Amino acid sequence: MSDVALVQQLVSRYEALRQEIKKVIVGQDAVVEEVLLSVFSGGHALLIGVPGLAKTLLVNTVSQALGLGFKRIQFTPDLMPSDILGSEILDESRNFKFIKGPIFSNIILADEINRTPPKTQAALLEAMQERSVTVAGHNYKLDLPYFVLATQNPIEQEGTYPLPEAQLDRFMFAINLDYPSFAEEVEVVKATTSGTPQKVTPLFTAQEIIDFQELIRRIPVADNVIEYAVTLVGKTRPKSQSAPDLVKKYIDWGAGPRASQNLILAAKTHAVLRGNFSPDIADVQKVAIGILRHRLIKNYKAEAEGLSIEDIITSLL
Repeated sequence: MSDVALVQQLVSRYEALRQEIKKVIVGQDAVVEEVLLSVFSGGHALLIGVPGLAKTLLVNTVSQALGLGFKRIQFTPDLMPSDILGSEILDESRNFKFIKGPIFSNIILADEINRTPPKTQAALLEAMQERSVTVAGHNYKLDLPYFVLATQNPIEQEGTYPLPEAQLDRFMFAINLDYPSFAEEVEVVKATTSGTPQKVTPLFTAQEIIDFQELIRRIPVADNVIEYAVTLVGKTRPKSQSAPDLVKKYIDWGAGPRASQNLILAAKTHAVLRGNFSPDIADVQKVAIGILRHRLIKNYKAEAEGLSIEDIITSLL
């Protein structure tokens, strides 16, 4: 099948996928879109929101609709790396046998990832970057496609371990979840306090998702769009000559090259899901906040003046 036909097929199936997810998830359209953008781009996503906003339900519903295996890991202060990766045990014939941990699945929900110490958080790093894990000197490949969708509670910071910048950078998107509107909340309460839950039909196979990810990698991008993305990321670095005064005044650290790569990949996916065969600058702008939000570190002046990272990114756009 030609790439043109594949793009058209992905557009129609993406629309069906969104409708399937809507059976269970009320509202949150922008959140669902960013999660699916990261899935088809082959990236990971960090969902940030207060308890009760259906973060776990959202990830579970997406994995069912995509037809992928799903495992949930609840991160706690006493969780050890072996609880995630698996461990070697002695079997009856006194040989070491590897028992796989929950990380061996297509979609991993890392629930409340900032509740666990850095040693355990770091156990995810190799899996996220290399799509493999190393236990007792043996390397084990993970099944593809592979995504880590992590959740974080922004308000309850007592006894938490904030993710180091190097690990935050591994997430393609940081997605903020907000409270539903009045009408949406009424719909949620009606749907969840009566009747039987909606069944979600799997619409893809693992191989089809891999094929669509490869299609997006093949999408051509004009040089001016790549240069726009790289310039935008450069402007977030306070020591850069191109940084505006706002960045120099309020930002301590800007985004690295991985941000530029992710901007282009996500812009490609954003364009393809709308039936376009190449992204333009508007596609880069549409995905910029979700991709840059967790990569900029603001200083105390920004905190004191109540300036958010989103305000700063919007001014750069």
